Amino acid sequence: MDIKEALTKLKEEKKRKFDQTVDLIINLKGIDLKRDQMNLVVTLPNKVKEKKVCGFLTQKSKLVKTITEPEFKKYGEKNALKKLVKEYDYFIAVGNLMPKVATNFGKVLGPVGKMPSPQLGVIMQESEQAIKETLDKISTSLKIRLKEASFKFVVGKESMDSEKVIENIKSVYKSIENALPKKKENVKNVMLKLSMSKPMRVEV
Repeated sequence: MDIKEALTKLKEEKKRKFDQTVDLIINLKGIDLKRDQMNLVVTLPNKVKEKKVCGFLTQKSKLVKTITEPEFKKYGEKNALKKLVKEYDYFIAVGNLMPKVATNFGKVLGPVGKMPSPQLGVIMQESEQAIKETLDKISTSLKIRLKEASFKFVVGKESMDSEKVIENIKSVYKSIENALPKKKENVKNVMLKLSMSKPMRVEV
């Protein structure tokens, strides 16, 4: 089934009391998780949802929840650190604080893929303009890490225009296919679903 037909069918299903997400599932085959590393940042053509961002900065910013260096010690306790990591989708940091960010927060941020990176999140010059540009980039970005032979991404909302959702799906799929060692041969199948629906198999 093509994507447009699947989206139409999904949107005709029972309405829920909330705006369901459109989820893209890509199942892989012939992948060695130890050998075939993947660490991508994909920019979606269309924004899906607001992302919660926290910044490790030298001074407080009006644009983002800020943790300054003197406040790092507040998160020395494991539960406080875990709560912080759970609360935010992305973390940004000014470059000269990165060694201390790695020391204080790396053991929890690293494994969940939320460590600020040069690709997305490390600001070399701390200014409101640089912070704003980084936040704008994050708002349409997806971080992709290969941890198991299946990916699941939020690529839209039920209320979004179908064409915009399709653009997002194609953009994510193409980026992943291009990063796979054997490209399309490594894709077992592609599914589409809403938050509360069963997955439908689609051709991209």
